[in-house]
Amino acid sequence: MILCEEQIKTYERDGALLLRNVFTKDQLNLIEKGINQNLDNPSKYANENDVPQGQGRFFDDYCNWATIEPFQKIIQKSSAPQIAAEVMRSSQSQFFHDHVLVKEPKTGKASPWHQDMPYYFINGNQNVSMWIPIDPVEKESTLRLIAGSHHWKNMVRPVKWSDDADFYDSNEVGKDNYLPVPDPDSTSPDVESYDILEWSMNPGDILLFHFRTVHGARGNTSNIHRRRVLSLRWLGDDARYIQRPGKTSPPYPGHGMKEGEKLRDDWFPIIYKDGEYHSEINIRNIRDST
Repeated sequence: MILCEEQIKTYERDGALLLRNVFTKDQLNLIEKGINQNLDNPSKYANENDVPQGQGRFFDDYCNWATIEPFQKIIQKSSAPQIAAEVMRSSQSQFFHDHVLVKEPKTGKASPWHQDMPYYFINGNQNVSMWIPIDPVEKESTLRLIAGSHHWKNMVRPVKWSDDADFYDSNEVGKDNYLPVPDPDSTSPDVESYDILEWSMNPGDILLFHFRTVHGARGNTSNIHRRRVLSLRWLGDDARYIQRPGKTSPPYPGHGMKEGEKLRDDWFPIIYKDGEYHSEINIRNIRDST
């Protein structure tokens, strides 16, 4: 075991867990190499998030690990899949997707408060996202999370980051079941107060959080440090496909899965199961899935 029982219970209570000094310098160099490859060759899903001219850069891209060998080594050979299985209390860790997020120095644009789950075609409670910075992250620029929000009965309304419009068609059934996007920074006495989790982080640290944990991030206020992050998303034993009211993010067109089915493991490989790493993975199938 890598994690202790107290750490797992913290994750179950708060929907988040900070781990210090998980990745080695060599592993961080691999991640940096992979991020650079992604920046040099962005995919069709890459997004240059709008920032005022001359005020930094906020880049993100996902689902590229099958074409970026350094990411493959981290996903398949590091402690990440074992940590994922342990914190989920799952017999296995199935890899969902990677996500690169880069905020250059003096990038004021924040990442809005949201949950990941409403954007995904995933149902189930056993899941974890790993937020892995390779640069020092001060508390003023870090990821922020609402403790316990993964236990909320209803999910938060998914929105488009560019204009706050509904992510799915506004006429789709189920829209009224969403909670409004929270604003923990509001000073209004009518706004509910939340327990906000936020930490300064160093390269090698990782932040684990549940797909239903509400989170957001401030801009990168540093004058010198980039904020480069690799995020890895993992699924556990109870993960099943669920039909959302529109195209999800990531979309994985042509996946062919039906409501209630396990995710197809030729596209979403099982990396770790019953205490052992799986090495037989068909990368070509995964490349074709995106």
